[in-house]
Amino acid sequence: MDLIENLKAALNGEEVEKVPAISATAAAVEEAFPGAEVSWPSAHQDAQEMARLGISLHKQAGLECARVPFDLTAEAEAFGCTVDLGGMEATPTLKSHAPFDDVEDLEVPDDFANQGRLPVITESIEILKNEYPEVPVVVGMAGPFTLAGHLLGVEDLVKMLKTDSFVVEDVVEVALDAQTELVEAFNDVGVDVICVADPTSSPELLSPDDFFDFAQPALEDLSDAMDADSILHICGNSLPIMEGMLTSGYSGASFEEAVDVEEARKIQEAEGSDTVLVGNISTSQTLFSKPTDEVKAEVTRALEKGIDVLAPSCGIAPKSPLANLQAFVEARDEFYQ
Repeated sequence: MDLIENLKAALNGEEVEKVPAISATAAAVEEAFPGAEVSWPSAHQDAQEMARLGISLHKQAGLECARVPFDLTAEAEAFGCTVDLGGMEATPTLKSHAPFDDVEDLEVPDDFANQGRLPVITESIEILKNEYPEVPVVVGMAGPFTLAGHLLGVEDLVKMLKTDSFVVEDVVEVALDAQTELVEAFNDVGVDVICVADPTSSPELLSPDDFFDFAQPALEDLSDAMDADSILHICGNSLPIMEGMLTSGYSGASFEEAVDVEEARKIQEAEGSDTVLVGNISTSQTLFSKPTDEVKAEVTRALEKGIDVLAPSCGIAPKSPLANLQAFVEARDEFYQ
């Protein structure tokens, strides 16, 4: 099976040999680190290590993609935000917001795609495309609204929607301009799939009305800049904004287990959307801590309900058992026997 053609067919609503088994969201588990000869935090900073870790779950568990990077802080760091890269026990975390005296001073840094760790990501894509040309490469990036939250602080951003909504629009526009530059860099290195993760747009943080007014327009503009296939991922119970996720121009909409595949399909059909459904095997419970037979049962249910691209529901917890990722792929294969 040609993994790249199979994934591209699935993301374009075409017939596939098997539903692809990938991870659209961050995918790195500690049990795979020794085999990949990597460690954190160096795999966040070194393109060779990032590539080796990005391909590790393909080589060790059979996932049908390579996926880089492993966090959503690189773009904020490129703006000057302080990031703690953590260690083997934790992924990078944001420690401070963008350094500016007035929001009106905020602007995209010159040569944005070459700031901070961003060129490490693009170089890791080039390495993966050269060394594993048969494996689709998925790159993750923050959505404009999420990046705006990193720059201002999520609480301040949400508060400002009620008091200074024009300022929010301006900051989201700056974030969009930056992410558009980054997309162009990803286009240039020939990435197969771009996954935009926009957790701050989740209905658990942002009202659906504010999503449609402030987050969705930027997501639409960002999708227009992409040459590659694309996936939009939003965390939590995204059903109240599923209409927007399915009509923002992305190839796929990735959602968590809080959203039933059949309910998402109803909205897709009602909207006449070509965006396919991606997900939604629980990362916080099933892949993280349940036995392999329960992993397989959940995968089978998702396939029976007609998921178009099989994927974890969100970023894979680093301490998830490698055996559960292997079972994830095995269950997909067994479904077709």
